[in-house]
Amino acid sequence: MKILVQKFGGTSVKDEESRLAAKKHIVQAVEDGYKVIVVVSAIGRLGDPYATDSLLSLVDADESFLDLREKDTLLSVGETISMAVFTNLLKKNSVLAAGLTGQDAGIVTNDEFSNAKVQRVNTAPILELFEVQDVVVVTGFQGISENGHLTTIGRGGSDTTAAILGKAFAAERIDIFTDVSGMMTADPRLVEQAKFLDVVSYQEVSNMAHEGAKVIHPRAVELAMQAGIPLRIRSTYQEVTDVGTLVTHSANQVGHYRLVTGIAHVSNLVQFTISTEHVEQKEIFGLMAAAGISVDFINIFPTQVVFTLASHEAALAKAIFKEQQIEVVTLEDCAKVAVVGAGITGVPGVTSRIVTTLSMENIDILQSADSYTTIWILVAGSELKHAVCALHDVFL
Repeated sequence: MKILVQKFGGTSVKDEESRLAAKKHIVQAVEDGYKVIVVVSAIGRLGDPYATDSLLSLVDADESFLDLREKDTLLSVGETISMAVFTNLLKKNSVLAAGLTGQDAGIVTNDEFSNAKVQRVNTAPILELFEVQDVVVVTGFQGISENGHLTTIGRGGSDTTAAILGKAFAAERIDIFTDVSGMMTADPRLVEQAKFLDVVSYQEVSNMAHEGAKVIHPRAVELAMQAGIPLRIRSTYQEVTDVGTLVTHSANQVGHYRLVTGIAHVSNLVQFTISTEHVEQKEIFGLMAAAGISVDFINIFPTQVVFTLASHEAALAKAIFKEQQIEVVTLEDCAKVAVVGAGITGVPGVTSRIVTTLSMENIDILQSADSYTTIWILVAGSELKHAVCALHDVFL
């Protein structure tokens, strides 16, 4: 049995026209001899009645009085509605299809509500349906705990669901459908010259996703990489012959040398600088950990600690440090720019080119860090577009 997983995001199931565009990709896969697991997100985005953020707004959003278990019960409704609507459309168009919730599909998680971890997948329910159906539509983003409670698996959970099911069923491929044609070398809203990428490695696309490229969740990429299952990032609205961007092991498919694959970015950051003259480094990070705040872009020096936080977490961090009488210097409205490429590893001069380029453009580098495949720099938010365009011109 050949199994293919296809995931359709909120914009791909938002209305009848979009769902019909999605249907043609499913029908083509069936005609190609596949049994298809379709994973769906909630319908639309904020403002649409059944989108996750719209449902959250019904209970006062981040100020909700619901506990996380109760909130998960509400938020799972969006994907459940989407599954039923999409399954109905397929059946109406003579596709042999059945719909399942995450619970019915055998997705078992721990009880970490709102950010549950999948423990195992019972493949029997879907395999039994494939004896009589060609397509099984599964709710993304949700599962059932060992204790029988409905759980959600965090933002980007539908991508993760698709990857988990792909791994569990040893799928030949996982297709992630969205409203863009695939990966680009930069955000085309910032860089008019951004180019389409035919092939990228798991590591490259994971790094770009971590650093702000929103076409796929990095956890989904990591799961597909562990299982060695190729991913394709595709547009729902293009023809079935348009295969999008292939994500795979670089040694298998990326046949040419490429120093830099793309320039990604994350905006709306706040930089924190804390002197360690009167407070120990471990105390600073201990306070953040205890509050559930994930710090990023960390530079630790003998006399100070520097890190960034997303703007929505910065206010809480400031309040904690004020309560502990820890003096903090903050810089608002910062942006992190990431130069990503498997070809960077072991190549001298890449950082020099970044620094020289930004210096010539009179853009101050507020912070920097690097790994084998990524070099990060922090700039003022007002310089974001300028910095991304300048680096794209030099490397791509």
